[in-house]
Amino acid sequence: MAKSLMIMGTGSDVGKSLVTAGLCRAFVNRGKRVLPFKPQNMSNNAAVTADGGEIGRAQALQARACRVEPTTAMNPVLLKPEQETGAQVVVRGKRVASMSAREYFKKRAVYLPETVAAFEVLAKQADMIFVEGAGSASEVNLRSSDIANFGFAQALNLPVMLVGDIHRGGVIASIVGTLEVIDPKDRTLIVGSLINRFHGDPSLFDAGKALIETRSGCPCWGPLPDYPDARLLPPEDVLALDHVHVDRGGAFKIVVPRLPRIANFDDLDPLRQEDGVNVQIVQAGSPLPSDADLIILPGSKSTISDFEFLKAQGWDLDIQHHARHKKPVLGICGGYQMLGKQISDPEGVEGAAKSVAGLGLLNVETKLSEQKQLRLEDAIHVGTNTPLAGYHMHMGETEGADSATPFANVSGQNEGAISPNGLVMGTYLHGLFASDPFRRAFLAALGNKSAATLEYDKQVDQILDGFADHMERNVDLDQIEKSMRSASKD
Repeated sequence: MAKSLMIMGTGSDVGKSLVTAGLCRAFVNRGKRVLPFKPQNMSNNAAVTADGGEIGRAQALQARACRVEPTTAMNPVLLKPEQETGAQVVVRGKRVASMSAREYFKKRAVYLPETVAAFEVLAKQADMIFVEGAGSASEVNLRSSDIANFGFAQALNLPVMLVGDIHRGGVIASIVGTLEVIDPKDRTLIVGSLINRFHGDPSLFDAGKALIETRSGCPCWGPLPDYPDARLLPPEDVLALDHVHVDRGGAFKIVVPRLPRIANFDDLDPLRQEDGVNVQIVQAGSPLPSDADLIILPGSKSTISDFEFLKAQGWDLDIQHHARHKKPVLGICGGYQMLGKQISDPEGVEGAAKSVAGLGLLNVETKLSEQKQLRLEDAIHVGTNTPLAGYHMHMGETEGADSATPFANVSGQNEGAISPNGLVMGTYLHGLFASDPFRRAFLAALGNKSAATLEYDKQVDQILDGFADHMERNVDLDQIEKSMRSASKD
């Protein structure tokens, strides 16, 4: 059985996913067979796996760090928020229910055997498994029947590394405070801590490191200096979209409205990193800029609710104005559905059964259904005749006259729709902009005059290797390896 280490955080967005990916790539580069695992994830940024399911985007990136294909066993329980107090529950890659938060917390213990079984499948295939926890390790109010953090760690007697983010402030208190509030039995599983995103002279933290080691009785690995290029890796947490927009100076301006249930927003990453392109995520309360060259309506986990939010912001008027001035609009998945004449939810897939009029910029109509489509796809973009790779992850069918003019061709079948003037486009294909030839040709066709040179997939691997080397230089990986042990059931 593989030796394992569970990485938990003092809070959300402290860098657990990145640290896990870095450890995966570092030990793969040392010649180990390594796999990632996360028992329970909550995210609307998901990836389709080769075995026909879906998992959190972070686990797909970690699988890439391990140089293996992602599988549903790597993230056996995925929660995809649909409402303020509810989420879609995905088990081993398949949607099994939609539950309120209260209902899920009452029932989640039933999924512990599923998570343990998935872990055991992976443990037979690897030398090492790095397990990522969820949220904060100190959420003692959620400890009962937990399967995401110490509940899972206790089930298999896994050693735990606690990660804190010094960039957020109060990192010593967050580490020591976590140790103080968690159950003493859980505390015995902690074998070390790591201070993440350190800026400046690491020796200035020597006293803080000593205090943490004294109070915890465990080594403090690090501090790990900040690694700026890591911000170019695909994010999972929607908090990544909340920062203030920074204008990169690109002449070609893409505007994206920030929807409350935005999903698979990593679709935008290659565009945000392309030279000459400026992607602006517009937050609630601000209009969509009138000087946009392209508006992209992103994916959504709750299409009707997000569309009603879009209208409440007045963004529907901004989009209509943009289209009337013969400037292009692209809708991806839920955004594609919003561009049509009607969105119907007769079965109440997203909540109460209802039907709403869409933007009417495409002559298509969407009917939502319980059946989720999950497929990896190879396609040809019709407008530029360039290949692209992507995936389908949606619930519902979209049909209408504009479907006869498809956005892409997938295995000889029409995919998506384009308006008669060719400027309003819709597709269900996620991940399309990671395909370099398509991205370059698509942007050029819309008027981008910059020389596009980004090799997106190559860059992701280079950053993973760079971050792994960064960890080798700054963290005692030999000691981390010695702290790992095989899972055992008491």
